[in-house]
Amino acid sequence: MDDKNTIHPAPRKGRGATSNAVPQRFNLQDREIDGDWLDERALIDDIGSRLRTTVTAEFPKSIINYNKSPDLPFDRSINAYRGCEHGCVYCYARPTHAYHDLSPGLDFESKLFAKPNAADLLRQTLAKPNYQPATLAIGTNTDPYQPIEKRYRITRQILEVMLEVRHPVVITTKSNRVVEDIDLLVQLAVQQLTAVAISVTTLDSTTARLLEPRAPAPARRLDAVRKLSEAGIYVHVNIAPVVPGITDHEIEAIVAAAADCGASSVSFIPMRLPHEVAPLFEQWLESHYPERNSKVMSIVRQMRGGKRNDPEFHSRMRGQGPWADLIRTRIGIASRKAGLNRGKIKLRTDLFQRPIITGSQMELF
Repeated sequence: MDDKNTIHPAPRKGRGATSNAVPQRFNLQDREIDGDWLDERALIDDIGSRLRTTVTAEFPKSIINYNKSPDLPFDRSINAYRGCEHGCVYCYARPTHAYHDLSPGLDFESKLFAKPNAADLLRQTLAKPNYQPATLAIGTNTDPYQPIEKRYRITRQILEVMLEVRHPVVITTKSNRVVEDIDLLVQLAVQQLTAVAISVTTLDSTTARLLEPRAPAPARRLDAVRKLSEAGIYVHVNIAPVVPGITDHEIEAIVAAAADCGASSVSFIPMRLPHEVAPLFEQWLESHYPERNSKVMSIVRQMRGGKRNDPEFHSRMRGQGPWADLIRTRIGIASRKAGLNRGKIKLRTDLFQRPIITGSQMELF
């Protein structure tokens, strides 16, 4: 618990994190002003209230990430972007910025990276003779439809490749911008090649602005659920994360709203606070809900085996203890009442057509 005399950074309008501390896991140097006025101005611009978003293009040599996690229903994924401008304070992906000498705080939501060659890399990977198709997940780390997608269109390019080769793909997002690609999604859905999961954390727009300052409002996300489902696309609503003491009272209302908008299924994930996310979230609590700080963190610890985070397989995505069991029970009852979760969608892999790369030896066969 913080000392009562601790001074917490003031929240910045339109941003989730309240600080930009350099992570200490990798022995990085703290940022300090050395007295030069240009250095001082740069630091002010970096962490000040007029923080601007920058995007750096990067060109990786591979694009598909593989995992062997028993917690996930897929073994491969693609992330078109690193960092996320949505600024969700609870985002479990924030610590990934530390690997690049950047802060999981404000840097994560303002210093972004885009992968313009993602679609080309993907096509090359799928063309390899030893590639075997299986459901590919998009948006497992950072949101594929965050604001910069409007400019870069990398997610759309990936979907175009998926349609071209008839490869199954699932999308996870908390943005209604996914509807902009409904033309591609409909064509994929007709062939049983896609499903979309939309995250709805709260129905309260005020709470959403504090938790997820640059993500579309809850009403817009639910409208996206309706539009996608009316177009014949399987839509799942993920109450992710459930923030105890802040949003858990809305579980039944979110399930009912999801059903009303045509969702086929719902699930939940209790809030995860790995590495630097925990202190960032506690700073956020102290800034916005100081009277609930102790209660919220007490429940978090009860669901995480007495710690702020539980990294273990199985329990990390489900939580443990009475609080997690209660949330799970409430989700189950609400889902049955709403007629949700009656069946799982199974995407097809038998339609896959390996792409031919122009100029490759494969054109000879």
